[in-house]
Amino acid sequence: MNFFSTNVAYAGRLDTFLTNVNQFIINPLILFLFALALVFFLYGVFEFIANLGNEEKKTTGKSHMLWGIVGLTIMVGVWTILGVILNTLEIDDQIDPKEGTVNLDPYIPSR
Repeated sequence: MNFFSTNVAYAGRLDTFLTNVNQFIINPLILFLFALALVFFLYGVFEFIANLGNEEKKTTGKSHMLWGIVGLTIMVGVWTILGVILNTLEIDDQIDPKEGTVNLDPYIPSR
């Protein structure tokens, strides 16, 4: 398995490098952070339920739940904004952010 080859032809090596960085580093990192925020939220829920008698630990659990929700909201918001931009520009079928591929039509300026 060759991690440094892509299915799309690019103009130069820098584009290929950036595509590979996006596909093999950035996107998995985003998924990891999303999972981490979800685990943080669920840990807060567990902490809150497990310590119903202790107000201090319940407050800590509430804080973990709040920051988990903030992290999830930010990441879902970024994907939503990206989807809106791709749909607005009508290039949602030409750009795949998950795979890191771009297949745009050539630009031909009109006069």
